[in-house]
Amino acid sequence: MVDPREVVSRRARITAEIVATTGIDEAMIERLVRRFYARVREDGLIGPMFEARIADWEPHLQRMCAFWSSVALLSGRYHGSPMSMHSVLPIDGGHFDRWLAIFEATARDVCAPAAADFFVARARRIAESLELGISHGRGVTLETRRRLGERGPP
Repeated sequence: MVDPREVVSRRARITAEIVATTGIDEAMIERLVRRFYARVREDGLIGPMFEARIADWEPHLQRMCAFWSSVALLSGRYHGSPMSMHSVLPIDGGHFDRWLAIFEATARDVCAPAAADFFVARARRIAESLELGISHGRGVTLETRRRLGERGPP
């Protein structure tokens, strides 16, 4: 059986290493999240989808700060279900591509290179996981290099 103190100690060491190599902290996460969603809201493709579903932006921004804190700093602040929140949306591969493009550009603008690389790598994995999960939920198996919403050969 694993000693819970060992788990906490290991998590603290990993977080300290992430902070030391990337400079990521809660303030950086908040700047990234706020700037990213400001850009999302202005985007013609994904902006309207967010605006139709989010009436009060501050709780959403706080939830996303908690999410990225959990992803980047292993803080455990986020308690939610991203798959269930996204699986009901009318989205496809193009939406994921746009989300990633905006996120990557924002991370590169807001963060030092090591932090931007860290965030972008995780964002890509998150997007891929969501896209695969949503497609599976729709009864679609994505083949290599196929995207959600694309039609296969006739």
